Amino acid sequence: MKIRVALVSALLAVSGCTTLGRGSPTSPVTPAATPPAGGKVGASIVAAMNGGLIGGSIGSGLSDAEKRKGLEAEYKALEYNASGQKVTWKGDSSSHYGEVVAAQPYRVGSQDCRQYTHTVYAGASGVTARGTACRNADGSWTPLT
Repeated sequence: MKIRVALVSALLAVSGCTTLGRGSPTSPVTPAATPPAGGKVGASIVAAMNGGLIGGSIGSGLSDAEKRKGLEAEYKALEYNASGQKVTWKGDSSSHYGEVVAAQPYRVGSQDCRQYTHTVYAGASGVTARGTACRNADGSWTPLT
C-alpha cells in the first residue's frame, strides 16, 4: 500500500509539467552555457516565474529589490547551472542573502523540468523552500504549484 501511494504521488508530481501546454522547449535538456550579459535577466522572463519560491513565505521580510535578486537567481540556476551548482544573491541589507541550487534536468513530455531549492538567510539563520519548474518554449520557467 505504501509503495502504491508513493508511486501515485511521484507520478502526480511530474505529470504537472505536461499541463502547461506552451509548446516544446527551444533548447536541449542540458542547461545553457552562459548567463545574460551584465547578470540581469529580462523582466518578462522574471515575470513568467510568478514569484518563484522567493515569492512565498521564505521571501517575507525582504524588500522588492531583494525579492527580484532572489528571483533572478532562481532563473539563473534553472537555466544556466549544472546540477548542484549554487547561484548566490545578496540583498540591500547585509543580513539578507540567499542561494539557489537546481537538480538535474529531466524531460516530461515535451518540456524540460528541474527541481530546485532556494535558501534565504537573515543573519545566520536560513529558511529553505523546495519546488519544481518547467521550461516554456520562450525560455521562461514556470514553477509548478
